[in-house]
Amino acid sequence: MKRGDSLYRRLLGWLLLPMLMLGSLILIQAWVDAQRTADRAFDRLLEAASLAIAEQVQWQDDRLWFDLPPAALDMLATDAEERVFYSLVDGQGRVITGNADLPGDPREGLGDPDALLYRHIDWQGLSLRQGVRRTRLEEWRVREPFEVRVAHSREGRDALAAELWRANLAMILAMAALATVGLLLAIRAALMPLTRLRHAIRGRDPRTLAPLELTLPRELAELRDTVNGLLARMRRVRTNQERFIGDASHQLRTPLAGLSARAELALRQDDPARWKEALIAMQATSARTARLAGQLLSLTRLANPEYRPELVPLDLNAIAHQALRDHWGPCHRQGVDLGMESTESEVWIRGIDWLLAEAIGNLIDNACRYGGHRVTVKIENGPPRLAVEDDGPGIPESRRLLMLRPFHRDGDDQEGSGLGLAIVDGIARTHGARLQLSAGHDGRGLRVALQFPGDTP
Repeated sequence: MKRGDSLYRRLLGWLLLPMLMLGSLILIQAWVDAQRTADRAFDRLLEAASLAIAEQVQWQDDRLWFDLPPAALDMLATDAEERVFYSLVDGQGRVITGNADLPGDPREGLGDPDALLYRHIDWQGLSLRQGVRRTRLEEWRVREPFEVRVAHSREGRDALAAELWRANLAMILAMAALATVGLLLAIRAALMPLTRLRHAIRGRDPRTLAPLELTLPRELAELRDTVNGLLARMRRVRTNQERFIGDASHQLRTPLAGLSARAELALRQDDPARWKEALIAMQATSARTARLAGQLLSLTRLANPEYRPELVPLDLNAIAHQALRDHWGPCHRQGVDLGMESTESEVWIRGIDWLLAEAIGNLIDNACRYGGHRVTVKIENGPPRLAVEDDGPGIPESRRLLMLRPFHRDGDDQEGSGLGLAIVDGIARTHGARLQLSAGHDGRGLRVALQFPGDTP
C-alpha cells in the first residue's frame, strides 16, 4: 500500500526548519563572539606592551631614547609564533627606533593620552593587528610628545578564536541533540491521541455505528464529534433502509402470494377461459404490486433524513398541465371527469418537477379511486397553491390526520396501499409547503391542497 504524506514528518520538518535557522544564527554569533573575545584578550596584551614601552621612553641628549624591555614584546609572542613589530615615533613623525616602520595614528591632534587605537592593517603583505598609543614625556623640564606603535600577526588571535568557537560548537551541538530528541518525543506524545483515535476507528466492527467514546484534546475532540455526527447520519440512513425493507416485505408478501396462488390454480385448469380469467387477475395484481413498489421507493426516499434535493424555479401551471395530460386517459376510461382550473399568468415556485408531478399523480389517483365522478386540479396564486378536489364521499375531519400515516387505510379499502397521502405529505415537507385536507365544494368530497411559500424565485 502506498503511503502518503505523514503528519509526523510534516510537523518534524516544520519544527526542525526554524531550529536549523536558529542554530545557524547561534553558530554565527558564537563565531563572532569568539573573534571578539580573542581580540579583546590580545588587545589587552597590545595595550600592556605599548604601555610598558611608553614607560621606558626618556629624554636623553636632547632626544628621545628608551631601553626596550624584553617582556614588552615577549607577552605578544605566544605558542602560535606570531611576528611582533614595534616603532617609536617622535612628535614630528620621525622614527626614533624600532624593528619596522609601522603606519601611524590617523586621528587628528593628540587626543586622550590614555586612549589606544586598535585596528587591522595590511602591511607588506601581512595581516596585522596594531595598537597605537599617543602620549608625552612626564618630566617637568620636557613635555615631548611621541607615539608607540606595536603590531603583531594574527596567528595567536585566530587560534584562540578557533579554540573558543570549537568549545562553543561542542556545547551547541549537544544542546541541539537534546532539543531534537525532546522535539521527537514531544511530537510523538502530541500525536498519541490521534493514534488512539485511528486504532479505535480501525478496530471497530464494520457493522456497528455506535458513537466513538474517547477522551481527546479539543482539536481531536472536534474530529471525533464530526465522525460521530457522520455515524449518526449513517444510523438514520440504515434505519430508513431497514424500515423500507420491512415495509416492502410486509406489503408485497400478500400480492406476491396471490400471484403464486392464482398461477397454481390456473395450472390445474384445462379451460382456456379460466386461464384468461386468471391472467387478467394476475395482470391487475402485478400492476398494483408495481405501483406499490414505486410508492414504497418514493416514501423511503422522502423519509430519508439525508435527502436534501436542490430546489429550482418551476412554473406550477406547466407541471399541473403535464400531469393532467398523463392521467386523463386512465380517468376517462374509469368514467371520471378530470379537469383543471388555472391562472392566466405563470405561478413560480421553487421545487423539483418530478416530485411535484408524482404528488399530483397520487392525488388524482386517490380522487379517481375513492372519489366521485368529477376531479378538478386547481392552481392558485398569492400565495402559490396546488389543490385537487373531488365530489366523492370525502374523509371525516376526525380521521384526516390519520390518513397521512403510511399504510393507513379505510376498513373497506382492499386495493389501496395507504401510501398516497403519506407520499404527498413527504413531498410537501420537502418543498417547505403546508398540506391541507378539507371538505370540497359545497361541503362535499375532499380537497387536498399544497400551499407553497409565498416568496418567488
